[in-house]
Amino acid sequence: MSYRHYSFLKSALIDFNQQLRGNGSELVIKVGAAKDILSQLCSKYPVVRLRSHQETWNLWTYKRDQEVRRWAKSIGLEWCEVPNNGIMRRMYNRDGWAKKWYASMATPTIPIPKKIDSIHLKSDQIPSAKSLGLVSLQPISDQLATREEAIETVKSFLYSRGKKYRFAMSSPITAENTCSRISPYLAFGQLSVREVFQLTEMRKKEIGSTDPNFSQSLKSFSSRLRWHCHFIQKLEDQPSIETNTLHSSFENLRPSFCDHKKLIAWETGMTGYPMIDACMRYLNQTGWLNFRMRAMLVSFASYHLWLDWRLTSKHLARQFLDYEPGIHYSQIQMQSGTTGMNAIRIYNPIKQGIDQDPNGEFIKQWIPELRHVPHQFIHQPWLMEDDSPNYPDPIVDEKMARFSAQEKIYSLKKQTKNSDETLKLVHKHASRLRQKPRKKKKTKLVLTDSNQLRLDF
Repeated sequence: MSYRHYSFLKSALIDFNQQLRGNGSELVIKVGAAKDILSQLCSKYPVVRLRSHQETWNLWTYKRDQEVRRWAKSIGLEWCEVPNNGIMRRMYNRDGWAKKWYASMATPTIPIPKKIDSIHLKSDQIPSAKSLGLVSLQPISDQLATREEAIETVKSFLYSRGKKYRFAMSSPITAENTCSRISPYLAFGQLSVREVFQLTEMRKKEIGSTDPNFSQSLKSFSSRLRWHCHFIQKLEDQPSIETNTLHSSFENLRPSFCDHKKLIAWETGMTGYPMIDACMRYLNQTGWLNFRMRAMLVSFASYHLWLDWRLTSKHLARQFLDYEPGIHYSQIQMQSGTTGMNAIRIYNPIKQGIDQDPNGEFIKQWIPELRHVPHQFIHQPWLMEDDSPNYPDPIVDEKMARFSAQEKIYSLKKQTKNSDETLKLVHKHASRLRQKPRKKKKTKLVLTDSNQLRLDF
């Protein structure tokens, strides 16, 4: 939780209340334990059914729901939870998940009623940020939390900004404008995945074959809407991934104690690696960062700094305006190599800087200390012979740290590759949506120059 989330949510609730008033109703906020509030309402009104959207969120909301479910059952009250984002309850494996998801996305959206009949109930005051223990010094996002702004944002992407999405999403320089920027609205509910999916499919039909590049970009975007739900489904199926590694063999891979010097340097953008620090400072200030750079930040913390993902995930959760637990913890673990079933990706921060910010524009914008560093040294300022700028030396040796991490992670992954637990996790969580199978090549034995036997496929 963070002040950034609080401010966005409060603005969203004010906007929602204005929408309801236009339909003859009003938003009612009650402060207290959910079970107690609901019990009070049931004692005052002839309640026959409890309805809510189905939520897949942090463990504390899961425990809250369990408590409410026990209470509702004890008094014989029906509780109807409306499925959300195509997430399915009580799935034991992923067989048929994609098909069901597409069917859910194709279901027509329900139009907003012109008039709502409701009781008039006094609303409680929204608790202040201070009373919730949230530090108000954190910069808030400049994205507006209104439904109107959410609709405008998705339409501007589908009709103009998204044209170069496929090719421009990886660099922080171009991604800020060419990415959809609707993730906070999906996380807070101003938009639904179904609504966006249907708008995207409609726009794809409008474009047809007139603009192949735009069409392919929207196709890539549409697939990422499914990925959005694919990762939330993991948390729905295994809530423990918020606190424990997906694969139990990786539980003690990294030390549980914290190297505070490394953690603080990473959190504040002072690691000595320009691309890492520029991305972290940008994220801390704005609340957003494109996916590739998010993955790079996690990879650097988990591999080069060898920090436990449970430590680093909390900082990122507080910074991401679009924080969605199902995506957050599934991705954090995947990028940290603790799932036992995904490919290991260790990003080289120097190479990423050269690839995604070749001229150092982004770096110089977010690291003022490096604005006068010559182009040839912007990604490795420590190589300058002259006095270096007021910027820290690298906190670790990139190559040595990467090789050390590779040795540890690949050794453990090799041991667990075909274990019963790994196979069960694949059956439970892996996507069943696959491209056409490739033709199998013949296997041949090759004797290499070092006289070692190798299998070529």
